[in-house]
Amino acid sequence: MADEEKKVGTGETAAPASAPEAPAAPSAPAPRSYGRGPGGPGGRRPGGPGGGRPGGRGAGGPRKFFRRKKVCKFCVEKIDSINYKDVRLLQGFVAERGKIVPRRLTGVCTPHQRRLSLAIKQARNIALLPFAGRAS
Repeated sequence: MADEEKKVGTGETAAPASAPEAPAAPSAPAPRSYGRGPGGPGGRRPGGPGGGRPGGRGAGGPRKFFRRKKVCKFCVEKIDSINYKDVRLLQGFVAERGKIVPRRLTGVCTPHQRRLSLAIKQARNIALLPFAGRAS
């Protein structure tokens, strides 16, 4: 039993090399992470995709910026009717590929978005607006 020597200042004894380690006394279980924390399922770990890279998305902590609430252009300017013949107005709400731009990007309120999409569709049918953008 020469292997069982006391460590200096710790009060622990070294276990013999051939003996298996005894299980530790039961302690409080580790907290489970159900959300998207760094250690939980779906969380980013250092070294993973996007995690820990300098200049990447995970670098520098959370971004702090103020996003201005988008307001409806038609409500602010008190435009009651959206005319399908007003091509200049409608082109601002149609993407380069010919798709109608969604509300979350333009900030238009729901009733005006409905009228806007109806006017865009009417303008497409009489060839004032293209159905599709340039094929590149």
